[in-house]
Amino acid sequence: MAESNKGGDIRIVKKKHGEHGHHGGAWKVAYADFVTAMMAFFLVMWIVGLSQNIKEAIAAYFKDPVGFMKAVNEGKLAFSISPDGGAAKAGEKEPSKIAEVSEKQRMELAKQELEKVVAGMPEFKHLKPYVQIQVVDEGLRIELLESSQSVFFLTGSAEINPKARQLLLQIAKYLAKLPNRIIIEGHTDSRPFSRGGMTNWELSVNRANSARRVLEAGGVRKGQIYEVRGYADNKLRVPDDPYHYSNRRISLLIAYNKELK
Repeated sequence: MAESNKGGDIRIVKKKHGEHGHHGGAWKVAYADFVTAMMAFFLVMWIVGLSQNIKEAIAAYFKDPVGFMKAVNEGKLAFSISPDGGAAKAGEKEPSKIAEVSEKQRMELAKQELEKVVAGMPEFKHLKPYVQIQVVDEGLRIELLESSQSVFFLTGSAEINPKARQLLLQIAKYLAKLPNRIIIEGHTDSRPFSRGGMTNWELSVNRANSARRVLEAGGVRKGQIYEVRGYADNKLRVPDDPYHYSNRRISLLIAYNKELK
């Protein structure tokens, strides 16, 4: 518009109705959208690369964040991942898949450590072929197998050999660190046994109890041993040869927590 001043000169004043594009804010919005998209992309790529159980944990959180955080704060996972991908309500008795994986990993680690105990001590070298350790459906099973010679127990007796006692004491030190409970099983072969009024039933139970006493002396917590069982010859390791010496054995089952609920 034009204005006149006292001197009579005419001055033109132009009002700016906009600014150059590079001084505006539109590019900032576009850049923010780009950064957000890139962040989302990398987040998706990170999730794709995770293990299955972590993916299930993430899914469970978004399905039931309250139940998930409650379980985390209590130091446990009290929900389960349902087949359709949802999460059961907190407090249900069914263990989560994540908890099962964690327990299995613990058992795998325990297996490795116990194998080191047996293999790493020269005094147990002759016992190594007769100690079988494996992760099974119920937990971790440690079997002490007899040979044609009496390796762990004196013939027809529940008295443990000195070297076998030392081995059980070492095993007990490690088992005491685990939160899982223990079931001890005694087994015999099918040879008829009768001494002092005892049969294979009493012999299998007495040997399991002898193992229990040594484990407790080695540091296993009170109450950690959940059951002591005697099976006589009813659960043969070699069914086709009921008289085979390896049917005579002590079995220690370190049970998954879910098995004993």
